[in-house]
Amino acid sequence: MTTTPPSITPAKQAAASTNNPRYVLWILASMSALSFMDRQILAVIIEPVKAEFALSDLEIGIVTGLGFALTFSMLGIPLGRVADRKDRRHLIAMCRGLGGAVAALGAAAGGFWQLAMTRAGGALSEAGSAPASMSMIADLFAPQQRSRAISAFGVGASAGSLLALVAGGWLAQHWGWRWTLAAVGGASLLVALLFRLTVHEPARAAAPGTAGDARGATGQIWRNPVARALIVAAACVLMSAYSFGAWNFTYLVRYHHLSLAQAGLVSGTAAIGSVFGGLASGMLTDYLVRRDLRWQIGVPLAGIACALPVSLVYFMVPPGQVGIVTVLVALFAFFIASWAAPTYAALSFVVAGERRATANAMVLLASSVLGSGASPILIGGLSDLLTPVAGADALRYAMAMSMGLLLVALGAFAVACRAYPAAHGDAAH
Repeated sequence: MTTTPPSITPAKQAAASTNNPRYVLWILASMSALSFMDRQILAVIIEPVKAEFALSDLEIGIVTGLGFALTFSMLGIPLGRVADRKDRRHLIAMCRGLGGAVAALGAAAGGFWQLAMTRAGGALSEAGSAPASMSMIADLFAPQQRSRAISAFGVGASAGSLLALVAGGWLAQHWGWRWTLAAVGGASLLVALLFRLTVHEPARAAAPGTAGDARGATGQIWRNPVARALIVAAACVLMSAYSFGAWNFTYLVRYHHLSLAQAGLVSGTAAIGSVFGGLASGMLTDYLVRRDLRWQIGVPLAGIACALPVSLVYFMVPPGQVGIVTVLVALFAFFIASWAAPTYAALSFVVAGERRATANAMVLLASSVLGSGASPILIGGLSDLLTPVAGADALRYAMAMSMGLLLVALGAFAVACRAYPAAHGDAAH
């Protein structure tokens, strides 16, 4: 029997009925877009920041990922538990707004560590908002529409990457990297305020507060074989994807000798490819699972299987072949984006409703600490290590090596695919 959570009064539950699900989805995706623009923008401004502060590739990797990873590792699971128990609207607005404000402070950074610490703003935004957003979407949309709805939310991340690469590249070239950081953080704060004023907390599908403490919740989720395999798969995919995203702009400038604006346009095709890839995977999954439940995991499995060879061909293209590079980067982005919407939707089907935000936070924790946190540092360090041997090709080899993690992801998705029908049948929704 579904009951009203203590944090949602009957008056609030009545107000929740005034939500337009499409509007809520749109504004959640918009906030995600600005958050991902902030996360991706450092990849655009690496070269001017590196020149101003005289940083090595390893130090750039630390600035890009360490502040985000450390903050998310401390806040991800606790804020996921808050989202499962309290008003998600308050949590999302607060974290998106504060995250944008902290990120904007990067404009005043006077050195390496100050800039690195402001990167924690993006982690606060994502840790408090992404799990809560997907939990809210699961309550706003019917199960047969869930993959599509989550894929539409995922478009926000791709759109943010596109904005960072195209608009961010233009802003950085014409106004400098400091004004670029200030503009992105300020926009995040304004949209968070709009969300707080125009969206009500939706009624939950299940009552939270019965799941025990966070350790018990996370332990139960990890013991679920499908959830565990999906967490491992997501972490491996995102380590490869964030390695590519964090360094590809620099790779285009160094290896293919493009300007900041040119590299932004080429990299922008990756964001466009990921938009279409994410939407296609959500729609295709909702269609195919009517025939066989295993397609919920089969779609991301097929997408990653295609992304791996495309990425390796991409790093074999000689300098100056901009047209071929543009096509390959768009294809890679299309296929690599296929994992997200079906995976988060699958979690909503195999994990109890009162633990959805916590499960989402566990996926995001693994992907953030290992993906956006560790992988840029590892690639930067590996590039520095290979430079005496490989010279100008060091970054190319380091990025290509990171694609090997997609093999591990394929194995984890295969495990989840086999176990998914039984886990789906056992879950109560």
